[in-house]
Amino acid sequence: MIQKLLYCILMETVFEHILINHYKADLIAYMQAHPENFEEVIHLAVSDKQPYAWRAAWLLWSCMEKNDPRVLDYQQDIIDCLKSSQENQQRELLNVILNLDIQEELEGLLFNACISIWEKLSNQPSVRLKALKTMIRIVGKHPELSQEIDFLTQSHYLESLPPASRKSVGVMIRSIRQP
Repeated sequence: MIQKLLYCILMETVFEHILINHYKADLIAYMQAHPENFEEVIHLAVSDKQPYAWRAAWLLWSCMEKNDPRVLDYQQDIIDCLKSSQENQQRELLNVILNLDIQEELEGLLFNACISIWEKLSNQPSVRLKALKTMIRIVGKHPELSQEIDFLTQSHYLESLPPASRKSVGVMIRSIRQP
């Protein structure tokens, strides 16, 4: 038992240990005191190293600014990670994306990644709603995609959602219908 614990401690970085063993307020304070770790947070957030990856993504959007210049160069990596990451990591990466003005040339890739997340009916409602919210934001810039949203919000896509989530979908849809 002690050997296994020692192995786990030695195999994780100091920051990874902090990431797993502290509460959000402590983590944000740590990041403010140690901005040199910001890039490590980004790299962990787009990695497949669980459980650190989803917590790093969660921390990233919690301590970044809107269009944070430290994150802008990683847009492609974040979008690519959406395709292969677990639901909790996807949700947190979508929160990061919602804090960025995505480069126009990446919007198609992002839209397609979000479609894949939304169409997987077994996904958690929270991650599906973040994907839809991201798609609707893109539709705001490209209204010609609104037909895609009409198709993707047919009743069979909504049946697995709880009532409050279905209501949220309705609000999002109305937001793109109003002039």
